Amino acid sequence: MTVSSTGTRGETVPTVPSASANPAVDAVDVTALLERGRALSTPELRAAVDRLAAPMDTVAAYHFGWIDAQGRPADGDGGKAVRPALALLSAEAAGAAAEVGVPGAVAVELVHNFSLLHDDLMDGDEQRRHRDTVWKVHGPAQAILVGDALFALANEVLLELGTVEAGRATRRLTTATRKLIDGQAQDISYEHRERVTVEECLEMEGNKTGALLACAVSIGAVLGGADDRTADTLEAYGYHLGLAFQAVDDLLGIWGDPDATGKQTWSDLRQRKKSLPVVAALAAGGPASTRLGELLAADAKSNDFDSFSEAEFATRAALIEEAGGREWTSQEARRQHTIAIEALGAVDMPEKIRAQLTALADFVVVRKR
Repeated sequence: MTVSSTGTRGETVPTVPSASANPAVDAVDVTALLERGRALSTPELRAAVDRLAAPMDTVAAYHFGWIDAQGRPADGDGGKAVRPALALLSAEAAGAAAEVGVPGAVAVELVHNFSLLHDDLMDGDEQRRHRDTVWKVHGPAQAILVGDALFALANEVLLELGTVEAGRATRRLTTATRKLIDGQAQDISYEHRERVTVEECLEMEGNKTGALLACAVSIGAVLGGADDRTADTLEAYGYHLGLAFQAVDDLLGIWGDPDATGKQTWSDLRQRKKSLPVVAALAAGGPASTRLGELLAADAKSNDFDSFSEAEFATRAALIEEAGGREWTSQEARRQHTIAIEALGAVDMPEKIRAQLTALADFVVVRKR
């Protein structure tokens, strides 16, 4: 497997041609897996959101893309649905029907969207999924309240199953949520530091992204009666897949095409995020690394940062690339992808499911949004 990251903003960021080198994997229709996850989980997700008191139900429906800002029905972009797809495959990996994983898929998706509502507000993001974020349309208070409500619903959806397996699944979900919150706290704190180590960045991203993906790919198996060893091994796959996912996100956060990502140009640079490309570039040494460090240190003290031009952000992106931050992050996405696939070898599961999990991992690394 090779990873490339050539070109400038708006062009393809990482590519993994023939990542699996496995005909069974190449034949997997990933789009169909994602659509199945969305189709099976969305009715239950809507039913959960309908429990919310007004106007939270409407605000949540807007966030999920079911209605527009005026309350009219919409067919908005509800996200990639990777987590629901993983939860259903998780159940099948344990020998259960995909439907057994639906409550887990819904619970994980509720927690994921709780985090998005709060993150958008904390980060000041005005765009998500090609339209205005909830806090911009409905105000910060509603973004906070609806996020809190989605987290509560996630636990309710699982616990109302009333089974031992549901209790085990809920413990995994709450642990993953706590790690996710840890990761967001770390991310915010790093924005105010001049330097962050690569190890610190990977720990933060493992918490912020890896933990919930790890939960998604184990929660269906737990609901299907899998033992802790199987669930833990599936979590290892999900954790490293999450790190690969976030490495790609970090590349898209600087060089992604806004038409594909639904975010502003140079999004992460505008937020002064210490993402993997930035951290790796600062750690690399050399003239470009030194100059980048000087600029970012000045940015942290600047009163005019919000009025920076496109050219100023482009200069910082070019220095990151020159220092090797872009290439290092692409290689890290490949490395984490490889570790994730290797983890699947320790789980006894139908080969069809193994191929589908491998194909989803490949998709995560080659996506453009």
